[in-house]
Amino acid sequence: MLNTLARRLGLRTDPTIFFTSAGIMVLFLVALLIAPDAIGNAFGAGREWVVTNLGWFFILGVTSWVAFLLWVAISRYGAIRLGGNDARPAYTNVSWFTMLFAGGIGTVLMFWGVAEPISHFSTPPRPGVEPFSVEAADDAMSFSIYHLGLHTWAIFAMPGLAFAYFIYRYDLPMRFSSVFFPLLGERIYGPIGKTLDIFAILGTLFGVSVSIGLGTQQINAGLTELFGVPDAVFTKVVIIAVLTTVAVGSIVAGLDSGVKRLSNINIGMAVGLLVFVLFTGSTVFLLRAVVETFGLYITNLLPMAFWNDTLARYTSTDGSGWGWQGSWTVFYWAWTVTWSPFIGIFVARISRGRTIREFVFGVLFAPSIFTLVWFAIFGWSAMEIDGIGSAAREAMGDQAGVLSAAVAESIPLAMFAFFDNFPAATLIQGLAVVIVAIFFATSSDSASLVVDMLCTGSPDPGPWHQRVFWGVSEGMLAAMLIVLAGDAGLTALQEVITVVGLPMFILVFVMMFSLLRGLSHEDLSEVRVGSPPKPEKLNE
Repeated sequence: MLNTLARRLGLRTDPTIFFTSAGIMVLFLVALLIAPDAIGNAFGAGREWVVTNLGWFFILGVTSWVAFLLWVAISRYGAIRLGGNDARPAYTNVSWFTMLFAGGIGTVLMFWGVAEPISHFSTPPRPGVEPFSVEAADDAMSFSIYHLGLHTWAIFAMPGLAFAYFIYRYDLPMRFSSVFFPLLGERIYGPIGKTLDIFAILGTLFGVSVSIGLGTQQINAGLTELFGVPDAVFTKVVIIAVLTTVAVGSIVAGLDSGVKRLSNINIGMAVGLLVFVLFTGSTVFLLRAVVETFGLYITNLLPMAFWNDTLARYTSTDGSGWGWQGSWTVFYWAWTVTWSPFIGIFVARISRGRTIREFVFGVLFAPSIFTLVWFAIFGWSAMEIDGIGSAAREAMGDQAGVLSAAVAESIPLAMFAFFDNFPAATLIQGLAVVIVAIFFATSSDSASLVVDMLCTGSPDPGPWHQRVFWGVSEGMLAAMLIVLAGDAGLTALQEVITVVGLPMFILVFVMMFSLLRGLSHEDLSEVRVGSPPKPEKLNE
């Protein structure tokens, strides 16, 4: 019956995966709209349990992925090419990087580039650190980059490498289930494999929809600052409609013409914004800060990677088992991992022909270096404007703490309050709104193309109306949550995907062992002169 329906609709997809994913999405949305508070409370309790009892698992897990990826890259397996040994990259390094970045965390940097350093600056993560002090500023920068540097990209690179390896070396379908071939064998084509694919699709849809909803709040805040546009439900729906229209246009154009062009344009604008802040702000101070920030990150990376806030029960005012880290790092990893199938498949799709070494070093280090420079320039500028140290804050008088107050009032407004302190503030704030909008459009169109690939099992795009369906679904999901459930709907969905992050986290661990098993069957003499291994080798 589902096959007949798919033919009548002109779809080229796996009907079971497509219609089951769409049906569960609708059913869950209806339930969330009917009882957002009840669902939010239930999953909120689940999230609290996960954070309290398994926070250490998330901290240790992501750090172990970083170590594993670096080991694979520098080992003898690093020379393995993702594809046949005559395969070569389809995209230049510049285009590859811009698509990585725009499809990955470009939106996050725009949202948190000012807000996160200022948050940690005013509320230090470590006990005993004085707010707004020099030590608080150093810690704020270190933790901000820790959250969005190597560790975040390891969450994307781990599944991305597994996807690329099994899809291109073993000629398996471009689906989430393919990475479990060494463990499941032909069962990846059966109910177990399809269940894994459906789970990955739903995680992507809900994760992207939440991000669209949160991004809409930032764009609305910018328009309110610029033009006095009301911060209202109708405004947010119009913003989502415009973003979805842009994303759909890019989806129809395809990966090469649409996503690549939008990504290149947006990264160029973001770099322009970065250069503007550098040369209209305290240039020498910021250049020194960029260099020093590299040292701060390298020096603090190992302690931060294993810090579990163990003594929080003795240092927090409420005596909770988890302090600051439970609502930041653990929450961050749990939420980010729900994006890993989407970003992983997308990264794999654009990385065919690269060696494992190129893949790991490129995916881990190129975006992380850009992230460090971004935070160094925006974060240190923001903290300088806010006032670093008691002497500076006393000399600033009423001007001290302006950005801290803005972040406390509204995180989406932080970036625009920051630009009030620069020349041509209105023009730059307008540019920032455009950049945020395009970043969210590129995330949406990338996610839609990936969901379509997960349904078809092929890197080739399905019919245009099939791809458009997923793009429109993401926009409608975000819009309906805002219209019918308001902030409670978005909050509830955030709790849901955080809890969903636990099984996804475990699955990424399984991917690591699956990849290791696949690599162990490689004949490294064939890596240099022969062909990819045969799938049946994994079952020997």
